[in-house]
Amino acid sequence: MNKDSLIKPDLQFSIVCDSIRREDNGKMMFIGIFEVIGARTFPATHHELFIANRWIKGIGSFTEKARITNSKDNKVVVETRDVTFELKDIKSSHTVISKFMNIVFHEPAAYQVEILLNGEVVRYYPLIVAQEPN
Repeated sequence: MNKDSLIKPDLQFSIVCDSIRREDNGKMMFIGIFEVIGARTFPATHHELFIANRWIKGIGSFTEKARITNSKDNKVVVETRDVTFELKDIKSSHTVISKFMNIVFHEPAAYQVEILLNGEVVRYYPLIVAQEPN
């Protein structure tokens, strides 16, 4: 496949959740979808989270990266390695699931999830880390 036949895919969804399971029938279950993490003390460690991204309506080979950044200074808190996937035809879809463990948030703040395709940010959305009362 040459570069002229590449069709950039759409990001059908991006979900942050506590866990992902696949049923026997192939359906995916997203457990504990959230957009806020609460912590009583800082730095705070969030032990586990998943980000699932489904790509559709594209043709070619692509590279995805997911990362969490601090909105205040744009510093990367955590990121995946590059994940390469292929969409063979326009009806294909591909879901990339990333698991993050023991993420350290140094302060309560507005963070953001960033999804990159071939090195370019194609979607970003907030992930709030909030101070909980003692």
